[in-house]
Amino acid sequence: MAQAIDPEIKLFVDGVAAAYARHPNVMTVPYDQGRAIVEEVRRPWRDGGPPMASSEDRVLSLPCGPLRIRIHRPTVHKNQAALVYLHGGGFTFFSIDTHDRVMREYAARASVTVIGADYPLSPEAKFPAALERIAALMEWLAEHSAEIGIDSGRIAIGGDSAGGNLSVATALLLRDRGKPALIKTMVLNYAGLSPISSEEAKAVFGGEDAILTAAEVDFFWANYLRGPEDKNNPLANVLSADPTGLPPAIFIVAEMDLLAEQSPLMAQRMIAAGGRAVVKTYAGAVHGFIEAAAISALARRGLQDAADWLARELART
Repeated sequence: MAQAIDPEIKLFVDGVAAAYARHPNVMTVPYDQGRAIVEEVRRPWRDGGPPMASSEDRVLSLPCGPLRIRIHRPTVHKNQAALVYLHGGGFTFFSIDTHDRVMREYAARASVTVIGADYPLSPEAKFPAALERIAALMEWLAEHSAEIGIDSGRIAIGGDSAGGNLSVATALLLRDRGKPALIKTMVLNYAGLSPISSEEAKAVFGGEDAILTAAEVDFFWANYLRGPEDKNNPLANVLSADPTGLPPAIFIVAEMDLLAEQSPLMAQRMIAAGGRAVVKTYAGAVHGFIEAAAISALARRGLQDAADWLARELART
């Protein structure tokens, strides 16, 4: 792995690993302590980046519970297209703080308002609590678009890792509720689309030296799902869902990632069902690589490729 990884991405991986080494294993401590650790470790990578015309936090009172959101506006113009961004972290860690730079990068690069959601984390909030909260957010945004200053007909959803899963699941849930038009397109960064990985992927990319290990993936899914039966629920294992009617998507894939095999499979299924999907794979990249934008040209290219997709899709009438 060390010989093939992009050199700038390796600096990111080594920096994150060194920071984690100063703390207990986050999978063995109480969740509040683990979350505080990951916030500290990721803090250097969220700083810097594009300034915004305005940024604000709100707490929404939704029918299924409260939800803190962060709204990044790259310009003062009203009626902008928007991206709802869902952070990764295995349904268990991270926040709109850890992913603040990623959100601002998309806002600036695609000229869209980005709305980050601090959805409820597992294991305190099991499936489908976070999913229901995000679906309610999408419905709220459609009704309050003028208040937020966005165009209700040009709202995308996206996220990385677990956030990618929740993005697809939200699109599926809204489709099944007869509201597919609430999401125009999806941006899916190294998405965790299924709790099931091939043995080959686990052996090659899920070892103890990986930035995302097979053991961590199992830990995260055990936190998120209510029980073994949820592994077959298409709103959790979205790779198993009928993809008919899903909005078009771009899949950003890290070549050296345990989850890399899942995105092409999902894209193939979407295309076979009559949808549109594009897969972009980044040689030498690992899980989480877009967070390295401060030091990595590869991360910046991944961000820009997705931003270009967003701009094109949200300009479609």
